Amino acid sequence: MTTHTESPAAEPSERRSWLREHSELGVCVLLLALGALVLTDALTMDVDITQRGPVGPKTVPVVVGVGLLVIAALLAVDVLRGGRGEAEGGEDIDLSEPADWRTVLLLSGVFLGAAVLIEPLGFPIAGALLFWGSAFALGSRRFDRDPLIAAVLSLVTYAVFNNLLGVPLPGGPLMGVL
Repeated sequence: MTTHTESPAAEPSERRSWLREHSELGVCVLLLALGALVLTDALTMDVDITQRGPVGPKTVPVVVGVGLLVIAALLAVDVLRGGRGEAEGGEDIDLSEPADWRTVLLLSGVFLGAAVLIEPLGFPIAGALLFWGSAFALGSRRFDRDPLIAAVLSLVTYAVFNNLLGVPLPGGPLMGVL
């Protein structure tokens, strides 16, 4: 009678290997959580019966939530059966290189900064800072051109949303000028 003993180091290594081979399950978990959140919000929505017609305000969120849950389940089954996402034909990513956390943190900081500044400064200024900061974080160092392009993009975006689409954006100190 022989007993089979495994080294304790082999188990975590095998687990990591399995997780790496099935990393798409992370997307399944994200879709599942998002679907549960959407369904919870939709089903707990307080809707007055006199305000709704044949299709109420809960309909679309319920359909989207159920769709997210179904897609999460189908994707999980596909991944567990050995399915893998295909790399795009033009991808030239070296997966052995570490992630560029500096760029991720810079972009996150620029985005959060714009979110904080949009109310006091208005969208045109906060948007220009967002566009320029994003270009800087992604590697552009054209200090003569980038702020001008960012300002034009921000003003055009403000005009399209505010004037053409009727979506009011905060104008900030420029409200009287624009």
